[in-house]
Amino acid sequence: MTNMHPPLRNDRFLRALLRQPVDRTPIWIMRQAGRYLPEYRATRARAGSFMDLCRNPDLACEVTLQPLERFPLDAAILFSDILTVPDAMGLGLSFAEGEGPQFARTVRGPADIARLGVPDPEDDLGYVMEAVRTIRRELGGRVPLIGFSGSPWTLATYMIEGGSSREFALAKGALFSDAPWVHQLLDILTESVAQYLEAQIRAGAQAVMIFDTWGGSLNPRHYKEFSLDPMRRIVERLPREFDGQRIPVILFTKGGGQHLEIMADTGCDALGLDWTQDITDARRRVGGRVALQGNMDPCALYADPEHIRAEVTRILAGYGQGSGHVFNLGHGVHPKIDPEHVAALVEAVHTLSAPYHLGT
Repeated sequence: MTNMHPPLRNDRFLRALLRQPVDRTPIWIMRQAGRYLPEYRATRARAGSFMDLCRNPDLACEVTLQPLERFPLDAAILFSDILTVPDAMGLGLSFAEGEGPQFARTVRGPADIARLGVPDPEDDLGYVMEAVRTIRRELGGRVPLIGFSGSPWTLATYMIEGGSSREFALAKGALFSDAPWVHQLLDILTESVAQYLEAQIRAGAQAVMIFDTWGGSLNPRHYKEFSLDPMRRIVERLPREFDGQRIPVILFTKGGGQHLEIMADTGCDALGLDWTQDITDARRRVGGRVALQGNMDPCALYADPEHIRAEVTRILAGYGQGSGHVFNLGHGVHPKIDPEHVAALVEAVHTLSAPYHLGT
């Protein structure tokens, strides 16, 4: 497919990911399209359910663009869910109000593995690809579009546990038991995520992010084997150029600050940081090799705009001069946040960051 899209009018997000000069630090926000926005809640009510919203490309496009209408953000992110891949494997995903995701069928042994296949991105997950194409067209070159997937380990935890978990007793118990089927599951998921992200790139995603939400729950040995290695294999598989444009890859392990050096070894372009990591220390450790994305505590948005601005000042100073920083929260924006506080955050990043890019 040849690129028929207009040129980007704002490419500072992509430039920062590649550590190229920018005029100010770009910002986007994890879960920027979400329940804190009244317009999102209205569209979700029209859709009928969360998964119906995800599966409707026009409505997914509508909510993807909603935060861009309110705030001068520097990137859009595909509205979808990390669990679309296991859902496409036939595990029966549903979202109970107030209880999070649940699977009707779980994966807990070789017999369950035998029933799994790699979903076809353009068939089994065609609604996602159609959403990517629709969003990219409707953006019209305003800002870049980010595609994403959950990491194999994160997806595996939901598939094994049957939903959300605090202890990951079944998933981590299988690791400590050296269960061979866990490797088989992760191999299937690694292939599935690689194909899924590659299809998003072909459909129009200009950067992709792997959300390793639960990698931080693992000990260092298990993290390397069961979380990082599958992500490394995916990074190696992904096309890093499409239609003559570089496609940056971001890895984000929540709670993974101790692993930054080996995460950078995967060949990714950027690392996401949660709020428990000091950004000055992170830049010292890996900033010469990768860009950094983050890392304000989402709870800072409960404070008044003056204190939000002070926190932005602290993080920008912590990163320091030059490019290679994409401002973001350390995790998703909370549902009860006042949208005016998000507006204050975006304005503060754009105005306060300009001096850090003089002469770059």
